[in-house]
Amino acid sequence: MIKNKIPFLIAEISANHCGNYNLAKKLVKCAKKNGADAVKLQTYTANTMTIKSKKSYFQIKKGLWKGYGLWELYDEAHTPLEWHEKLFNYGKKLGITVFSTPFDETAVDFLEKLKCPIYKVASFEMTDIPLIKKIALTKKPMIISTGMATLEEIDLTFKTAKKYGARDITLLYCVSNYPSKVSDFNLNNIKVLKDKFKCKVGLSDHSNDEKVSTAAIAAGAEVIEKHIALDNQKKGLDIKFSLKGKQLKKFRKKIDMVSKLLGKKKFHRNISENKSRIFRRSIFVTESIKKGEKFTKKNIRRIRPGHGLPPKYYEKLLGKKSPFNLFKGDPLKKKIIKKMGFQT
Repeated sequence: MIKNKIPFLIAEISANHCGNYNLAKKLVKCAKKNGADAVKLQTYTANTMTIKSKKSYFQIKKGLWKGYGLWELYDEAHTPLEWHEKLFNYGKKLGITVFSTPFDETAVDFLEKLKCPIYKVASFEMTDIPLIKKIALTKKPMIISTGMATLEEIDLTFKTAKKYGARDITLLYCVSNYPSKVSDFNLNNIKVLKDKFKCKVGLSDHSNDEKVSTAAIAAGAEVIEKHIALDNQKKGLDIKFSLKGKQLKKFRKKIDMVSKLLGKKKFHRNISENKSRIFRRSIFVTESIKKGEKFTKKNIRRIRPGHGLPPKYYEKLLGKKSPFNLFKGDPLKKKIIKKMGFQT
């Protein structure tokens, strides 16, 4: 499914539905309208994510969600389970893939009943090996975010997924800061992951604009995940690192353009340049030459246009005798070097 379009653009709704089903539907429609290839949901409840506790372990003390308890944040942010089937079906109606991130095994069971086509593993769950096994056993395509992870941790997750049945794995380089600063990124990690794991690699981007993701395409990313919001949307837990509708449309055009500019993965000369080859330098007669007269720097030169012999023959010709009468303005042709016994 992901192979069908590169770059494959995932629009993440996350908590930007603000607990409003109609807003969630509008976000799916926004994703489709503005060029996304898929929409991603998140499947959890506050109780499957954590426990309700006032202890300091469970309180967020810094960052975008400072002041929230974990349970309270997830309770506000979650996508109600009863919305999922309706949003999956709405996506089908619009012609856009909808899939989800399961955050525990019960979410996988729930999503399997809905025939979820792709599974995404969040960075914070990437080291949850029992969950990785559970998802891999579905044999569905897996997209795994790697925020905060060491190569050793990624290696264990990747090998586990392979061992338990995953055949189509995409790794997403990710910086798990919300929002992420441009200075946080090291896009060379995309190549490192590609070289080590020999799989598709992309970027899960939590920066607040499109510059990082656009650069990631040039670095080899095949999948991009960005949070989205509506053009007129002012509220949302993830609004500070989301692309709004019109921004998403422009972003789609940018990444497609970069991908097109990258071209093929081997050296390739465009045939459209053929018409320009005639303006290369080549060897011309610049003073008329009699048969038997020597070629000199005065009577032959390397000039434009390209109707004559390539310049690589110039030094070989100097000092040699011309086999023909030649006239000023004539291009030297292959018949001359053949007559002289040069190898072409």
